[in-house]
Amino acid sequence: MARLQRTLSNVAEESGRENGRIGVIGGSTAYPNQPALVGRAAFRTGSDHVRALVADPIYEIVAGQSPNLLVDRYAGETFDERAVARTHEMSEWADALVIGPGLVDADPDAIRSVVDTVGVPTVVDALAIEPSLEADLSNAVLTPSGAEDDPICDAYGSLEAFSRETDAVVTLTGDVDEIVAGGDRIQNETGTSALSVAGTGDTLVGIVASLLGQGMDRPDAAELGAWILGKTGELATAEFGPGVVATDVIERIPDTIR
Repeated sequence: MARLQRTLSNVAEESGRENGRIGVIGGSTAYPNQPALVGRAAFRTGSDHVRALVADPIYEIVAGQSPNLLVDRYAGETFDERAVARTHEMSEWADALVIGPGLVDADPDAIRSVVDTVGVPTVVDALAIEPSLEADLSNAVLTPSGAEDDPICDAYGSLEAFSRETDAVVTLTGDVDEIVAGGDRIQNETGTSALSVAGTGDTLVGIVASLLGQGMDRPDAAELGAWILGKTGELATAEFGPGVVATDVIERIPDTIR
């Protein structure tokens, strides 16, 4: 882990570029706040720019969350083929992409098309995971929680087999977070029970996307992302106890990175 922390502190200088642009496709009328949580976590992890692409009915809600967040919209309430072209435009701007947080009732074919065709590392989360299983996942990190890994295990037998056959990286969140890559599974030993609070999954997604956008390889970004979330959760829990919320965790990411 010390190696990955040193990599984080040096990656911008080594790559000779800025700290990355992150594109986020997510949110819905039922869950409008998830893109903003992802973006806030990415900013606190060091990203220079975050742009969210959301459905028109929630545009004002998401745009009003933070003056730091860039927000675009697509027509209608549902992410479908009409929004795929907008996503491709954003992926040409971005260094890493996120799809899935809060994205309910999306067209599975549209999600699959995005994951299959964008050219930047992509974090696939929540309800976007199952539609993506038929796409090219060699540039993806999947972040299932709870039973969201069931479709993967049903199709491939295990996360280890899935990672070997597709070259995907998986960060499985739960009582103990686990990272699966290249057929190997490792555990993350940081964190507290408070990280079960709503929004911490979105926080992890933002952290991992930021690390990818800063140039980290997918297995390293997944492993370090889980560690950062856990350590940050420990800091927030020490201050707030059982009343910790996701934004408390996000605001302490810089303290963990330092």
